[in-house]
Amino acid sequence: MAFVVIFTTMSFTVDMHYCGDTLIDIAVFQEAKDCGMQMAMSTATSNEMKGMSCCHDEQIVSIGQDDLKPSFQKMDLEQQEFVVAFYGSYIQLFEYSETQTVPFDGYPPPDIVTDFVVLHEQFLI
Repeated sequence: MAFVVIFTTMSFTVDMHYCGDTLIDIAVFQEAKDCGMQMAMSTATSNEMKGMSCCHDEQIVSIGQDDLKPSFQKMDLEQQEFVVAFYGSYIQLFEYSETQTVPFDGYPPPDIVTDFVVLHEQFLI
């Protein structure tokens, strides 16, 4: 939902440079680089070459919304209680405790019924 709100309120421009029917460069938020044919045509000495140009630029402009309204003006008591409870429980997730508790510390280990090393005859040499 946040992506939709950001995308609809953001304005951007897509600039494209064509040389003939071929797309040469595309740029978002800035001007597209030209192919260099514009300068070559302007430095030409003949009059018929100056009037002809195969290059053209296109722009796609997207203007975002500017008339967003908040969905509520003030919070009632129940909403304030919910926000305080949520914030308190969320902050407790990141508290660091110095003492680490071991849940099985009070229980003795189980009795060994058989000696598996002797049973399977596996000895370290």
